[in-house]
Amino acid sequence: MGAILGKKIGMTRLYNDKREAVSCTIIEAGPCFVTQVKRVDKDGYDAYQVGIGERKEKKVSKPLQGHYRKAGVTPGYKLAEFDFSELNQELEAGSPVSVDSFKEGEKVNVLGVSKGKGFAGVVKRYNFGGGSRTHGQSDRLRAPGSVGGSSDPSRVFKGTRMGGRMGSDNITVRNLEIFKIMPESNLIVIKGSVPGPRNSYVKIVSTKK
Repeated sequence: MGAILGKKIGMTRLYNDKREAVSCTIIEAGPCFVTQVKRVDKDGYDAYQVGIGERKEKKVSKPLQGHYRKAGVTPGYKLAEFDFSELNQELEAGSPVSVDSFKEGEKVNVLGVSKGKGFAGVVKRYNFGGGSRTHGQSDRLRAPGSVGGSSDPSRVFKGTRMGGRMGSDNITVRNLEIFKIMPESNLIVIKGSVPGPRNSYVKIVSTKK
């Protein structure tokens, strides 16, 4: 059982033992280091803060430079927190977190932010069927239709599905299988797709079942 922070590299197809093509996502999970250990008496909760990657110190703000320096690690690109039970081991600030805590065939949950689509209408956002294509309706093909009665209830109900910003939501995909692990390259290959565009960061956590 383990947890780690990774960067989505992209998708490919690999062959399993039965010579079946399997769609997989390649995730670069490391190098990762613990940057802070949070305790309930000081911070209000218990958690490990983990950073990924290495970049030049001048590219990081002064407060973050001091934060990384206190942990004794090189500044990274992304910070995320994991519960003590997720990492399932005693760690200190500066300790490495590697893909060795996972096994091939293990089930994991992947947490990420979905692709941002910008403004989208109801047909794309909620799979509405649109209006009639005949009887002179030339401008209602992708419209939502009536959203509220004029006399009763004389208002639009809260939560009515309308056009608006689509995507950029926190998504958790559960029970994905680890297809392959390459510790020498800090790579994890997971069956199926994970949320987010290429080069976005995701959290990989072993399932508790």
